Amino acid sequence: MTTPHLGRASVVLFSGGRGGAGIARSLLRVPDVDLSVVINGYDNGQSTGALRRYLPEMLGPSDFRKNLLLHLHGDDPRHAALKGVLDHRLPVRATRRDLDDLVDGLARGKVYGMLPPRARAAVVRDLSVLTGALDARPGLELGDCALGNLVFAGAYLRLGRDFNAAVRSCAEVFESPVRLVNVTGGENAFLVALKKDGRILADEADIVAPQDAVAISDLFLLDRPLTPQRRAVLEALPDEHRRRALARGGAEISLNPEARDAIMHADLIVYGPGTPHSSLLPSYLTPGVADAIAAARAVAKVFVVNIKDDHDVQGLDARALVGRTLHYLGDPRNERRTVTHVLCHGGPAGAGPVATADSEDPGDPGDPGDGSGTGARWVTADLEDPRRPGAHSGDRTVAALARIVGETSLLGAG
Repeated sequence: MTTPHLGRASVVLFSGGRGGAGIARSLLRVPDVDLSVVINGYDNGQSTGALRRYLPEMLGPSDFRKNLLLHLHGDDPRHAALKGVLDHRLPVRATRRDLDDLVDGLARGKVYGMLPPRARAAVVRDLSVLTGALDARPGLELGDCALGNLVFAGAYLRLGRDFNAAVRSCAEVFESPVRLVNVTGGENAFLVALKKDGRILADEADIVAPQDAVAISDLFLLDRPLTPQRRAVLEALPDEHRRRALARGGAEISLNPEARDAIMHADLIVYGPGTPHSSLLPSYLTPGVADAIAAARAVAKVFVVNIKDDHDVQGLDARALVGRTLHYLGDPRNERRTVTHVLCHGGPAGAGPVATADSEDPGDPGDPGDGSGTGARWVTADLEDPRRPGAHSGDRTVAALARIVGETSLLGAG
């Protein structure tokens, strides 16, 4: 892997739970790279949804938990134990007794015996905080809960219900070398989407689920979950009234100062691959994030196109998704150079999703949300992991990013 232009660089990767994981792991192998992974907490599926119902003011910890795995390798016994705690799931029909037995086993060193002592003490401490809360107020659905999510919940309660403090605490406990950053100030919000035909996807779980060919047209961050009754009322309204009503229910969120600092001082900003309408685009709705990107010193701001489409991109191609990114960042014509490059896969067997390799997109004025006429440079390279069809090779993608940075730096110097 050739990465001479990334040495000592500060990199910001907008990501979700797993979409950008391969790229992040490869960036961590570049000497002296300072990596910040910026994500949101709107996930509410499975065990995360159970936690958010039990603690309705808390964001979802699942994607943060997944990003704590980036540096952990199973061939290191300490890492294997840390990974085991994060990924451990309670039985499908788990009871409070199952959780108590697990906490007791951890405290006695009988479970995940190679856990570093400080990490073991911290995990037991935070799980004990959660079990204490359950003593006072039962009701958490424990079936199939990820233990790492429960550690997050305990840290959240211990730290005065400060979600971002819990993120920092867990990053320290699990020895993460990544600057893991929630994009917002920690305010709670619930993600809702609107399809072009007016139908509502009521939460993040609906957005990422298999769906029909009608494209998603709008995203909203609400201050409370959308109930079935409220959804029915909204869907009975005319389209524009429905859109305005959803906008009126918007949550008040702010940009996390840690995210602002990371973005402003980044040498490279990467809009990573992932599930666009849950993992990526909602982060760009955060007030202040667009201004931070515009003011950043980054020489390159690169949109990485998914190799394989997720369920939520029905009816949308790569150009449209670039357009959505620019739209949600308030720069539909890319006049602030919010996206300088679009990096997409085109293997040796043929063209990738976009056939304009190493060329500036001349575009067409068209719809300001369709990605046309943005002036971003489209770069095609072989980015696919040969062992995992449809997934990015971290090393190949990072090498392509390094070339983009090097070429852009030389052009700037010239």
